[in-house]
Amino acid sequence: MDIPSLWQELEGVLTPVLAGFRSKRSLRVEQKPDATLLSEADEAAQDQIIKCIRAADPDGLILGEEGAHGPDLLHGRNPSSRVWIIDPIDGTAQFVASEGREFCSVVCLVEDKRPVAAFVLAPEVGPDRGSVCVRLSGPGEGIEINGKQVVDLAVSGQPQLVSVTRSSGTQERAYERELLARGYQLKTRTTSQTLDMVRTCVDLSSFTNPVLEPFGLFYRERQKIWDGVAGMCFAYAAGLFVGDGTDRERTEIDIALDLADPVFDSTLIASDSVATQIVVEALKHC
Repeated sequence: MDIPSLWQELEGVLTPVLAGFRSKRSLRVEQKPDATLLSEADEAAQDQIIKCIRAADPDGLILGEEGAHGPDLLHGRNPSSRVWIIDPIDGTAQFVASEGREFCSVVCLVEDKRPVAAFVLAPEVGPDRGSVCVRLSGPGEGIEINGKQVVDLAVSGQPQLVSVTRSSGTQERAYERELLARGYQLKTRTTSQTLDMVRTCVDLSSFTNPVLEPFGLFYRERQKIWDGVAGMCFAYAAGLFVGDGTDRERTEIDIALDLADPVFDSTLIASDSVATQIVVEALKHC
């Protein structure tokens, strides 16, 4: 399977589709039972992603935020071979807001429960609202940003910015106070979880305007699989720790995929060992 060609095709197809919906004066938007948003752009983008994947892989299961697609759907079993996990627009609330920029389309290939290839297209985070596309084509391959191989992966130096986003209305957590006391800057408001994870794995600052600074740590509780699996894939490629709030390493997709919303209890990736220790130690006393 020619993954690089698939990523290139997806970028070419999705960029004008998303731009077309962004230029509309009004969008059909509804609120789903979990209080997240679903727009007509999500549905159109997902249809295009499925068409592209099906042309490259007629048989693999496609698991998306808006449903499962394939000749053999889940029906109570947990597949262990090849699964495409997609999020047509991660950050729909940003997408439907005219001033929003932090949204992206996400595709991740999982083989034998391990994420092996990932595609993230953020069409408006670059200079003059240009696009930034982050791609990984398979095990042993390098991460690319806008077609350029990434040289420096993990971010070093403290204190730095960390992403510990939480749902609206959620109270401050103990580790937030400790991180602030140690001089860290915190992002607690959710935009795109995938983009935050990408920013923990690679430095996007030279590709974005306004600059999206790198994170030393990403931590999220109750994370849906389509919000997290591509970021995990990039983290593996970058050699970062991938685990949860108990400091347990996650080497594969360790949750059932046959649920309506497969959810990780928590997800942690980090290059900053100090921030990681602060979060993990605080959670032990919760």
